[in-house]
Order: sequence, then C-alpha cells, then structure tokens
Amino acid sequence: MTMLPALRLVEGRTVHARFTPFFQRFSYRIFMVDLDVDRFAEAIHSSPFFAIDGPALYSIRTRDHGRRRTGSLRPWAEEKLEHAGVDTKDLSIRLVTFPRHLFYRFAPLSLWLASDTNGVLRGVIYEVNNTFGDTHAYVAPVPESGRMEADKRFHVSPFFDVSGKYRFTLRQSATRLGLVVDSLLDGARQHMASIVAHYEPATSANLARKALSRPLSSLGVTTGIHWEALKLWRRGAGYRSRPAPPQDGQTLAKPIFEHPQEHPR
Repeated sequence: MTMLPALRLVEGRTVHARFTPFFQRFSYRIFMVDLDVDRFAEAIHSSPFFAIDGPALYSIRTRDHGRRRTGSLRPWAEEKLEHAGVDTKDLSIRLVTFPRHLFYRFAPLSLWLASDTNGVLRGVIYEVNNTFGDTHAYVAPVPESGRMEADKRFHVSPFFDVSGKYRFTLRQSATRLGLVVDSLLDGARQHMASIVAHYEPATSANLARKALSRPLSSLGVTTGIHWEALKLWRRGAGYRSRPAPPQDGQTLAKPIFEHPQEHPR
C-alpha cells in the first residue's frame, strides 16, 4: 500500500436531524484536517500555513487532544485502543479533527482512525467535546460492517437526556470519509448526525482557499450550534441541565457484525 501523506485536508458537509418531539434538520459545510500522529515534522513541512503547537493560519495544538498535554499524541491513543481490545502494533493512527483557525478552535468531534498496513480500519476513537469544555472518548474495534454501538454516557445537547445508545456507522476509502451517528432510545431514533467528506492535498493553495471561502470556519461551527439550539428552545424543546461528566473519561463501544442497512451518503 502507498503511504498516505502526513497531512491531508478534509472537505465536506455535516447534517443533523432531530426526530422527536418534532422534526428539525440543518446542515453546513465543514473543513477538517487528517494528520498522521507519528509524522509531525512531515505535516508541518506540507505548508507554511499549517503548524503544530505553533502559530499559523491553521494549526493543531496537541494539548487540545488526548491527555491535554503538549507532546506525542500516540501513547494516549494506543492506551485507549488497547483497552478496547485493539492490537496497535504496526497500526498507523491518524487524527481527523477541526483545526485551529488563527485565534479560535472548537471541535465537537475528532476521529482517531487506526489502520493496518493494507489501509483497513482496525480501531476508532470518537473524541467528543461539548460547549461546556468537557470531553469524552467512545472507543471500539472496527468490524467489517463499520457499525458500532455504545451506551450514551456524555452530555452533548441540553435538549436530550444522557440516556439510550449511540449507533456509529463509519466508512472510509482512499478518497472519502463517511460517518453516521444515530442516537437511539428504546430502539427509536431520536437524533442523527452525519459527516460526508472527501480528502484533498494539504497544499498552501488549498489552505488559502479554505481561509478565503470560509474566513470564520471554526467560529462558525460554534455559532451554528448555538443558533440551532436557540431555534430548538423557541420551538419548545425541553432544556436539560448539564450533568457531571463521567469520571473515567471513556466508554467502550461494541462492534455490530452484521452488514449495515444504512450507509453514509
């Protein structure tokens, strides 16, 4: 298998749909980066517009992820994956996340994708952040079906209880990334969030185009979350107070081995 670049850009769209007690849907364009956590030096040399733990048009700060400390990201990811039963020996680990854009960064979701030498996904960490500054990791081996299920244990939306389950459907190819996260309560779909995106080279020209086409891309994610929350509140969605986050910081997800009936589109 040809080695992937140390850094790639991820361009796509996210869709959110609420199904109860009324239907509401919204979508917006997203821009993320895909970084090999073992090849920082190569990633930095991709473009002067990108940096790791330093100033640039777009950047990654290692203290925003994992143990929230500056330094290598791999040990934290290996620990989480090994705890979920994923043998990380010889696996590449890539972090797909929202970068800092100049002064600001908020990443509601970061994906840690562990692949073997043939490019087959073997493990995943869904690193989730809420707007209160809390973080939690859902971790799982990736079955052939690409589907996993986990108990919902982390407060994300003030309009849903921390109850029920998440069902993850993850798909990746050489050119595209797809993810669907269904929130289920007693088997009924409460909410759906999806990402459909494609990979692009991390050239200076591409990074400059992102900055010009969406000058407030990272801030726009936070603004969009609060705007949609306001609309939900005005329509009468019940507000839930924020509970304390789980002390252990992670939840193991179980693989679903049958083939999926739904695919990211």
